[in-house]
Amino acid sequence: MAETDNRKTDLKSGYSYETKTFHSLRPPVPLPPLILPLSASSHAASLLRLRPPPLLSAAFIDSSTGLRLSFPDFLFQSQTLASSLRSDLGLSKGDVALILAAAPSRLEIPVLRFALLSIGVVAAPVAPICTDSEIARVVRLGNPKIAFATSATAYKLPGTLITSAVLVDSDRFRTLISTRGGSSTVESETTTTTTRQSDPAVILFSSGTTGRSKPTVIPHRSYIAMNEGFFCLRQSPSPEVVLLLAPMFHTFGFIFCLKQVALGETTVLMERFSPRAVAAAVEEHRVTTIVAAPPVVVALARAEEGIVGGLDTLQRMIIGGAPLGRDSAEQFNRRFPHVRIELAYGSTEAGGISRMIGDVECENFESVGRLSENIEAKIVDPVTGDALGVGQPGELWVRGPAVMTGYIGDAEANASTFSSDGWLKTGDLCRFDQHGFLYVVDRIKELIKYKAYQVPPVELEHLLRSIPDIIDAAVIPCPSEEVGQIPMACVVRMPGSSIDEARVAPYKKIRRVVFVELIPKSASGKILRRELLIHALPGSASRL
Repeated sequence: MAETDNRKTDLKSGYSYETKTFHSLRPPVPLPPLILPLSASSHAASLLRLRPPPLLSAAFIDSSTGLRLSFPDFLFQSQTLASSLRSDLGLSKGDVALILAAAPSRLEIPVLRFALLSIGVVAAPVAPICTDSEIARVVRLGNPKIAFATSATAYKLPGTLITSAVLVDSDRFRTLISTRGGSSTVESETTTTTTRQSDPAVILFSSGTTGRSKPTVIPHRSYIAMNEGFFCLRQSPSPEVVLLLAPMFHTFGFIFCLKQVALGETTVLMERFSPRAVAAAVEEHRVTTIVAAPPVVVALARAEEGIVGGLDTLQRMIIGGAPLGRDSAEQFNRRFPHVRIELAYGSTEAGGISRMIGDVECENFESVGRLSENIEAKIVDPVTGDALGVGQPGELWVRGPAVMTGYIGDAEANASTFSSDGWLKTGDLCRFDQHGFLYVVDRIKELIKYKAYQVPPVELEHLLRSIPDIIDAAVIPCPSEEVGQIPMACVVRMPGSSIDEARVAPYKKIRRVVFVELIPKSASGKILRRELLIHALPGSASRL
């Protein structure tokens, strides 16, 4: 048994009895000195040079068109575009560029993102499904100097940006990535402007599942730290072929996009997800890894045999962005026993917090793996503020090199999110077990207050989704004069099916249910409970 002296750290759990802090069980990964000028793109390119892929290896493939971009071409286009952005468009370090692109498979998007990073221009990617008012809010808070869009999304831009917007599917953009402006190389231009690791790289808008999303500033250091971890702890000796189904306007998707460049691995991009399209892409490009949100796992597990087949070359699924139920994971593994599910957990504000590495960790479907390298964490009682130990649930606080700089123009949110000694409060109710595995119980703000109990909606949702007749489900609080709140289920059922009463502990029992056509979710797969509360509560409800 590990030492439990108050001056020691438990080597099994990573818990320090002296500081009441959990430490990563991964080997520490050395990072470049913080004072060293370095952009996230330059760092990724330097890692790529350490283990260069075969000369004609594809960096990116558009699965819908078959178009390929080799690593030399990707780097050339990125450098050429960076030069053009400065000389032709007048962009410089610290400027903000709004990105509103509809087609996630367009090869121009990773070229654009890499080029912006290289000259210190801050990217502000926006989901194409955002409403006009949401985009207007992004513009107001981010104050972008320029916008990049596609022909299909440009109409959503406000008048101040639409006239000067650059369309990435236009002849103008193709000229920018093929003809150098001004200096002959990016390197000669960047000598006049030094990008520091602490400089902002990206402005991301948090998912906003329970309230308005907040503009989150991510520094170059965050991506540098995560890429060093991926590079030093890479699991495959040879480059993988990754089907990236997580969108690049979301932190999960962009982290893996940049990681793919750093590791010299091929990334397959897909226009629109469907089980049939995934199966075709896996077969054609010999995909070894899929990076996606939980709904992809569920859809592949339930797809007809003639549509999906065996996914023969696929070796692992890296899943993040939202919780994946144990039942869904086991259903997938029964159908595809040769494919390993690796859960990853993080947030817009904190980057990658934990992930699974290796067969042993991946057997624990109920956890989200162990703390990532160079990360330390605390479990804090949300009421008393006391730090808790192994097995005790509380709010997860984290500290590490991938944490955000802060929110733009929101001093109140920054003060409530960071502790006085620099810990970031995630807002997630979590616990660690005796082997250092992290378990996410639920969002603290989403817990349903039934009498004196705190009811986690995720637990009930996993139960409902395990019922064969239910396609999807979400649980929200319904006001009750007698008990405060009762759990109410919004259920998407199979056509013609009936739903049996959920059998859980009495205080967690679902008391009402409404049948809906779909469960609104963010791009990362998180349930948008705020929308359900608006639309489901006024409607009719029936007893289970």
